[in-house]
Amino acid sequence: MTESELERSFLSLVGRAGIDRPETGARIGGHKVDFLWPRLGLVVETEGLRYHRTAAQQTADGRRDQRLTEAALTLLRFTHAQARYERDEVERTLRAVVSGLTTE
Repeated sequence: MTESELERSFLSLVGRAGIDRPETGARIGGHKVDFLWPRLGLVVETEGLRYHRTAAQQTADGRRDQRLTEAALTLLRFTHAQARYERDEVERTLRAVVSGLTTE
């Protein structure tokens, strides 16, 4: 299940990149994340303007990012514009990061 059009769009990019489907809406240390690949220790957050616009929301995002980093997870963020208009670049980044995590 996904919560937004942006998240559904991102999942289509994951499929196009040939990457295993992630868990969606997983909880890590009390924080909900958009996408999680537990075996890889990879988290992806997608940022639409609806939930990432205000200073308070950005501060909360930063705190969550810090907790995820403390947990030794790799975190990627992609904006709505990237998922919509830079799809090839997002796919390239995903493949490169996943490749690096699977060879460690």
